[in-house]
Amino acid sequence: MDFLVSRLPAHMRAPAWMIVACVAFAALWGFVRLASETMHAFLVVFYRNLLGLLILLPSVAAGGWAALATSRFGAHVRRATSGVIATFAVFYAVANAPMATVMAINYTIPLFATLAAILFLGERVRWRRIAALVVGFIGMLIVVRPGHVPLTPGIGAALLSAVATAFSIIAMKQLSRTESSLAIVTWSFVLMLPPSLLLALPYWKWPSGHELLVLAGVGLTAAIGQSGTVKAFALAEATAVLPYDFVRFGLVILIGTVGFGDPVDGFTYLGGAVILCATIYIAHREAVAARSARAGTASARLSAGASPEA
Repeated sequence: MDFLVSRLPAHMRAPAWMIVACVAFAALWGFVRLASETMHAFLVVFYRNLLGLLILLPSVAAGGWAALATSRFGAHVRRATSGVIATFAVFYAVANAPMATVMAINYTIPLFATLAAILFLGERVRWRRIAALVVGFIGMLIVVRPGHVPLTPGIGAALLSAVATAFSIIAMKQLSRTESSLAIVTWSFVLMLPPSLLLALPYWKWPSGHELLVLAGVGLTAAIGQSGTVKAFALAEATAVLPYDFVRFGLVILIGTVGFGDPVDGFTYLGGAVILCATIYIAHREAVAARSARAGTASARLSAGASPEA
């Protein structure tokens, strides 16, 4: 995959990686729904965490186990706690609710992350981002339609997943200031594995050969999706690649309706589009703020380095 994408013109590589990630994550949800037909979603979460850790171990061993040394174990625990809640919730939602609806609600994660940063980190925002937050949550109401659409356990789990993932993102941003990405991800899997095993035990069964193939698909597509997303955001700003995330929405709808007979209506399309547009605008404002901060820092350094005669 790296070889193929690297042959593309430079301006097309970030969108290409984002599309790769979209295809992988859509397939991941298909594998989760397929696995959940014969296994409880909680058991699928355990195997996902186990396979994810096994996939990471060679990279950890190659880089040296000292890379996992940390002085912020408590922060890793907080990140893993929100992560395990989010994973259990989204896998349960994918197994028990229309995938298109879960996907639309999933787009609210950046909105909840922005709200959490305001409330718990004291982040200052201007009226434009607040307006985008309001529009995004209106989009969520269009999808959920309280009072008209039953709040099933699956829909409730999707909402819980969005909130928990937002807190996980906030924790990950804080950890990334001092910890490597490999350490963050590895500690996440290590700490998520025991609680996921405990919650999976009441539904325990050894997977059959067919189920092992499906679970391998879960692990493989999760790894490809994570890698594609990281590379896309490394090559371009979020505002340049986030619009391509709507490819995932279309693929999830296709998999859900054609593969599993999920119902979908125009409100889901409309709400998902509104939420995604609000998310893209928030990413744009964050990029503008980051560029302004960098410009201010550079200006300050130039002023400090100027001679007194200047």
